[in-house]
Amino acid sequence: MSINLDFSHPWALLLLPLAALPLLWARSDTLLFSYLPWLPADPAGRIVGWLRSAFAVLAIASIVAGLAGPGRPQTQVARTGRGAEIVVLIDRSRSMDERMLPSNWRTIDPIVRTQQAWNRGPQKSKTARDLLSKFVAQRADDRFALMFFSAGPLPVVNFTQHDDVVLAGITAGGTGPGLSSTDVGRALIAAIAEFDLREYSGSRIVLLVSDGGAQLDPPTRKRIAAGLARNRIALYWLYLRSINSPSLDSQDPQSDAVAEIAMHHFFQSLSTPYHAYQAAEPKDLAQAVADVGRQQNLPLDYLERIPRRDYDRLCFGLGAFSCVMLLSFGAVQLRGWS
Repeated sequence: MSINLDFSHPWALLLLPLAALPLLWARSDTLLFSYLPWLPADPAGRIVGWLRSAFAVLAIASIVAGLAGPGRPQTQVARTGRGAEIVVLIDRSRSMDERMLPSNWRTIDPIVRTQQAWNRGPQKSKTARDLLSKFVAQRADDRFALMFFSAGPLPVVNFTQHDDVVLAGITAGGTGPGLSSTDVGRALIAAIAEFDLREYSGSRIVLLVSDGGAQLDPPTRKRIAAGLARNRIALYWLYLRSINSPSLDSQDPQSDAVAEIAMHHFFQSLSTPYHAYQAAEPKDLAQAVADVGRQQNLPLDYLERIPRRDYDRLCFGLGAFSCVMLLSFGAVQLRGWS
């Protein structure tokens, strides 16, 4: 089996011939005898001499090798798991800082329900971030990309299987207040483009998390529909409703004048899979996130990136051990002379 090895600083290997210097050293403690056969046999001393030379050579060679920076280069390994490639697209507009309905909203007097909801319900953006963090942490085989949007798309994390990076990005989305405008069309086009240069390997999702919609013009609709079909992407919309937000299920013939309902009807007309989840309270959002997790658990082929592994510390450790052994031989020799 071949070992894949490279060096960060291969020029340092030019110093490797220095390892032969211990073999050329003349002994400074040499004694002259008129007749060598009179000397007693000293196999232990001969072995110690060989070992001392070997450790000297090893010390120099290992230090030179460590300076050259040996290591196993970064590789990619094909893996097969169960999951999906998911772009999490989170609304970062100011309305996401508003509150959802509290869990006990049905028990609140309808006369004061609106006022109570504004003050008592959990913040929509924080609730969404918390649930999405759990969603990411529970899906080890998925590959996630993260993007926020307001007036334009705000890419945060490219596709990765490192959950800690995605979780950190989701947490960072809670920094500061939301922005004043929202452009869902541009955000969706940017999210779809994340798949353009990727080889198709399994289930693909754009997970839109937003509390509002937009009236999309015909060119934008055409680009969204074409991109979803070209990249074979399923669209999921987690619609976070406020107390006065419209329902996507409205049967009013004039409902298309409402941006959220008009966008929902456009998504329903797509040739690619689409599902909307309406969440008025945290329990609804938790059920929606769990349902997405159950549906998107198909075989997924992906390349796992194995980072470079450096061996310089091993070389320096071997060199330090050799130096300690040389010092030990020297101490034993001095003790013998004393």
